[in-house]
Amino acid sequence: MDIMSYISRKGWLLLALAFAYMTVCSCNGVIYDDEGDCTPHYRVKFRYDYNMKFADAFAHEVNMVTLYLLDSNDSIVWQRTERGEALAADGYAIDIDGGIPPGEYSLRAWCGTDDRRSFVVPGADRGRQLTCRLNREYTAGGGAFVDKDLDRLFYGRLDNLTFSGGEGVYTYTVPLVKNTNNIRVVLQNLTEGEALDAGQFSFFITSDNGFMDWDNSLIADETVTYRAWHTGTASADFDGGTGEEGEGGNAGGTRQTAVGVQNAVVAELTTSRLVKGRETRLVIVNNGTGAEVLNIPLIDYALLVKGYYNRDMADQEFLDRQDVFDLVFFLKNGSWLGSQVYINSWRIVLQDTEL
Repeated sequence: MDIMSYISRKGWLLLALAFAYMTVCSCNGVIYDDEGDCTPHYRVKFRYDYNMKFADAFAHEVNMVTLYLLDSNDSIVWQRTERGEALAADGYAIDIDGGIPPGEYSLRAWCGTDDRRSFVVPGADRGRQLTCRLNREYTAGGGAFVDKDLDRLFYGRLDNLTFSGGEGVYTYTVPLVKNTNNIRVVLQNLTEGEALDAGQFSFFITSDNGFMDWDNSLIADETVTYRAWHTGTASADFDGGTGEEGEGGNAGGTRQTAVGVQNAVVAELTTSRLVKGRETRLVIVNNGTGAEVLNIPLIDYALLVKGYYNRDMADQEFLDRQDVFDLVFFLKNGSWLGSQVYINSWRIVLQDTEL
C-alpha cells in the first residue's frame, strides 16, 4: 500500500468518526439546523369517552382547556390555556414548551366552555390548590343560587409521567370526566279540561356540590339552589288503548279511542357533578299555593335507570357517564301521581315513593 492510499483511508476514517461524534454528542450546528434537533418534545392530547356511548366526544364538547404540569414536589412548573376552533381539529394537542428538565411529572386539566364564566379556578403555585368553584349569586337572605345554564365543565388527571429528556416526540393523553349534568323535567297534566301554565310552578335542584377539589372530589360547601333556566308549556295528542269493535270496517278489528290533548310544563336545569351520597333533591313548587308538588332525591331516582346492561358499572361511574336526565311526572287534580315516573324513557313503577 503506498503512502497516499494509507493517508486517504485514514482521512476518511477520521472524517467518519468526527461525523458520528457530532451526531451523537451535539444538538447544535449545521447538521441539526438542517435535519432537526434532538431535544425532547412533549405533547398532550385529551380524550372524553367517559360517556354512555363510550366514544370520544372531546371535539364536540370542549372549546377551552387549561393544562397544568406538576413536578414531583406538587409545584406547578408550567401551564397553558387554549380555546377556540383549534380544539376541534383532528389530532389537536398542546405542546409543552419551556425546556422542561427530565424528571417525574403529573398533569391536571380543567376544561369545558367558558361563555358564561360559570366556574372559577384560582391562581395557584401547587397542584393541591387547583380547586374549582361554581360562581353563584345570593338572595337577600343569604341563600346561594344559580338561575342560568352552566358552562360544561370537565376534569382531567394523569400521574406518574417520566420525562426522560431523550430525543423524540412524546405524546400523552389525558382522560376527562364531565362535571355538569342537564336535567329536563316534564310535568304532565292528566286532568281533562285543565291547562297548565309555566308560571304556575317553580323547579329547582338543591345540593352542596358546587366546590370541587384538585382531585375532583367535592369539598364541603354551602347548599346551592339550581333554578330552572328555562320553562315552557307543551301539549300532545294521546291515543287511548283498544276501543270498541269497528263497525262496517275490519270485521273483528279494533279502533283507537282518542283521549285528547294533554298539557305539560317543561323545565330545564343544569347542575354540577352528581356524586352518590350527597344530598341532592329535585323540588317542584306550586306558586299559587306555595305547596310542594314533589320533593325527591334526584340521585336515587337517576340510579333507577342504570339498567341491566350496566349492572356491573359502579354507581358513580354511571352518574359521571350519564350527563342528561329526562324525567316525566304526572299530575292528576293538582297532585303528583307518585306511583310512576318516566326517566330517560324508562317507565318506573314505584312500590315505595319514600325514596
